[in-house]
Amino acid sequence: MSFLREYVDEKMLQTALDKTVSSLCPVCLKVVSARFFSEDGQVFMEKRCDEHGIFRELYWSDLSLFNRFNKYLCDGQGLKSPGASASTKGCPFDCGLCQNHLTPTLLGNIDLTNRCDMHCPICFADAGGRVFEPDMDQIRAMMQNLRNELPVPCPAVQFSGGEPTVRDDLPDIVAMAREMGFAQIQIATNGLRLAASVDLCRSLEKSGLNTVYLQFDGVTAQPYQAARGRDLFPIKLKALENFRKSGLTSVVLVPTLAKGVNDHQVGDIVRFASKSLDIIKGINFQPISFAGRTEAAMRAEKRITIPDLLALLEEQTDGEITRDDFYPVPFVVPVSRLLAAKLGSPTPAFTVHPCCGAATYVYSLDGRLIPITRFIDVEGLMEMVNNEAENYDGSRLGGLKLTGKILRELPKFVDEARIPGDLKVTRMLFGVFRNGTRDALTEFHSKSLFLGAMHFQDLYNMDLERLKRCGIHYATPDGRIIPFCSYNTLHRKGVEDKFSVPLHRHV
Repeated sequence: MSFLREYVDEKMLQTALDKTVSSLCPVCLKVVSARFFSEDGQVFMEKRCDEHGIFRELYWSDLSLFNRFNKYLCDGQGLKSPGASASTKGCPFDCGLCQNHLTPTLLGNIDLTNRCDMHCPICFADAGGRVFEPDMDQIRAMMQNLRNELPVPCPAVQFSGGEPTVRDDLPDIVAMAREMGFAQIQIATNGLRLAASVDLCRSLEKSGLNTVYLQFDGVTAQPYQAARGRDLFPIKLKALENFRKSGLTSVVLVPTLAKGVNDHQVGDIVRFASKSLDIIKGINFQPISFAGRTEAAMRAEKRITIPDLLALLEEQTDGEITRDDFYPVPFVVPVSRLLAAKLGSPTPAFTVHPCCGAATYVYSLDGRLIPITRFIDVEGLMEMVNNEAENYDGSRLGGLKLTGKILRELPKFVDEARIPGDLKVTRMLFGVFRNGTRDALTEFHSKSLFLGAMHFQDLYNMDLERLKRCGIHYATPDGRIIPFCSYNTLHRKGVEDKFSVPLHRHV
């Protein structure tokens, strides 16, 4: 596609297998060289540590999809914030962010506590006898650090843990985030306390909470018993009921995927969500990430990659959703470029690594799942948007011409004959591209379901090129901004040790 060459260096269009990257020894954490290679249509990473030997890991289970996704690799503008740290020890030990990071903070994570009312073996966090729980002043400072980022303030914040709802002051924290100007405020939760209290749900909604990221591993008891130690499905249903009652109408289901645990239910999870579009707006599948020293046999048994997920969706929806309906996150970079051109100022650009995540939208009609790609030429639309943004001269008159040209061209990319039901696709696109109206976006989301996947790295598949393009960052009490995958593999323990107290001292 021609628009790729507009914003991707020609060298980046070569197969990503024709290079080596930097990685880490999963034992001693030394930076080592890693190479990608293909075998039986899959992509593997192999690296060698002089002390601990050779490590070979499945990286991406579909070579053709790997090459298609990597065509969208592009560099972002990074951060120009005064607080960005210089690189002294080298990636990934200087995370703060360092000056070599390429993607700004698209979503800021703040751990409100490492306490939890569950003890799941697959969780990143672990209280371990000490309590990490920033006070309100520290939380405000962390949020201010995110909002001070240049050239674009962080637009979204997610409160996580541990379990953030164990803090009684959570509504106050959400309200503070709203006052500080975050456009999107989220919590990542297991839902236990929200299922037990509709009043807490109402309090969070009134405080300004936008979205609930609800841990959701399946639609029967078995996945919860395997991953969480007990049947939590009735509790998830009760939480969803309370969300509906309280007006929390933006819920994202978050299944942690592992082979033999819930990989047989990905289609059922999608169909479940498609029947509750009044409150469930998306699903964010998260293939399991391995922490600590895990044996190669266990990783091979449980490892699941994004292409595995897409193949499972295709199989379990009888081909209603296919792998070809999904695109990597940086596919939407042209939209960011268009907005920046029209506004005359930088906007958040989703320049994360193509192997980090994939997404599509689907519509539900009479029990059928219909991806947006069935009736919108999304590739042609992105090419047109990118070309028009490139040709914009920055003037007010040029902006009017830009908008007019896009609106005239839009119908060419919509197949009216294949639009499901009474969906007014062209009208919604007009609203979005004319002035980004909230009403148009709300109508779009009210009839569609976002399907996404985000595969976080562990020490076995760590690619430092991916890491420097990370767009999901943790804010910490010491003033640093740390990429998600380096925080959870390298930095979490140090931060929590520094700012935690023994359990017996926590009141």
